[in-house]
Parts: sequence; C-alpha cells; structure tokens
Amino acid sequence: MIRYALACAHGHEFEGWFSASADFDDQKARGLLACPVCDSPEVAKQIMAPAVAGTKRTATSAEGPNPEAMRAMMMEAAGRIRAHVEANFDDVGDTFAREARAIHEGRSEERGIYGQATAKEVRALVEDGVPVAPLPDAPPGKTQLN
Repeated sequence: MIRYALACAHGHEFEGWFSASADFDDQKARGLLACPVCDSPEVAKQIMAPAVAGTKRTATSAEGPNPEAMRAMMMEAAGRIRAHVEANFDDVGDTFAREARAIHEGRSEERGIYGQATAKEVRALVEDGVPVAPLPDAPPGKTQLN
C-alpha cells in the first residue's frame, strides 16, 4: 500500500491509500477521487518525505493508523453523505423498490430517490441491474454516545 498526502483546490488536506502508484492517476482520471470535506474533485498529491526504514524504530512509526481517528472520519463522511441525500433526493418511503424500478425502466421521472426496502426487494433490484446503494445511518447524537 502507498499512502499519499493529498489536498483539494480549497486547501483541505487528507490522506489517500492506494495499492500501487499508478492507482492514484487512474482513479483521478476516472473522476473517482474527491475531497472528504468539500467533495471537490480537484485533488492533488502533496510533497511528502518517503518513509525510509532505519536501524531504530520510533514509537510513532510502529503505531500505524489511529483507529479512533479513522472511525471519526468515516462517521463524519457518512453523515455528510446522508445529509446530502436527504437535502437533494426525494424520500419515497416504503415505495422505494417500486419507484427505483420504475425510474430504471423509464416509467418514472429520472431523479435521485431514497427510502426503505426489504432485503428481498433490494436483492431483486440488484439482480435486475437497478443501481441501488445503502444510505449510511445518521450519526448518533451526543446523548447517544458512551
């Protein structure tokens, strides 16, 4: 794995992990990279010193990624995704499967929707090639945290 220090055009800095150095260029060319803060697709590598193995290991080099920080970043991103969907897509409630299929087949207006579906309904949509994805749960409120 290769870790790059990245930044968007708005100055937000973050890290990206890639299995090979060419993967960054490939994903950028295909429009798959975006800033986790502002969703800007204008992402670039930052100058960084390579991690070179020496004879002495420091405590920080042996620690690796901070799991708590990673969890917090993932929850923040999930909250932003959910907020974007709720603000910009139509909530069709428990008619989600029927409406998604109607949009896919051209019988209903093309638009972003969200709602509820049973596991059986989701399986049938996926098998029929209807593009669906689970909506992340809303982040817990401060009163719900331990």
